[in-house]
Amino acid sequence: MSLILTDPAEIRTWAEARSGQPALAELPSGSRTKIILQIVFDQYLLNSGEAQEQDRPGGLDLVSWDEWIAELEKQGLGLRVPDDVPGSLDNTYEFVSLADNPMD
Repeated sequence: MSLILTDPAEIRTWAEARSGQPALAELPSGSRTKIILQIVFDQYLLNSGEAQEQDRPGGLDLVSWDEWIAELEKQGLGLRVPDDVPGSLDNTYEFVSLADNPMD
């Protein structure tokens, strides 16, 4: 079972409980740039060098939660996460279009 998070505070709480940080990547898309949202977790940060505050060209940029949430809302997305299981913090997530998954 899963749930879709749309409230910024709930999204941030969910991610931070799993040591997740907000990140954005800019990808060229024709004559425009597409913004890709990600939540990165401890091991990725250590492996990528982001833990030392180094920017990597073409890679993910760690951003503030405010900037990340603004982009999430601009793209009309929510975060689908698995139901919490006692004793486990699953960091699996996917973005879903809120237009395709209207909230009651």
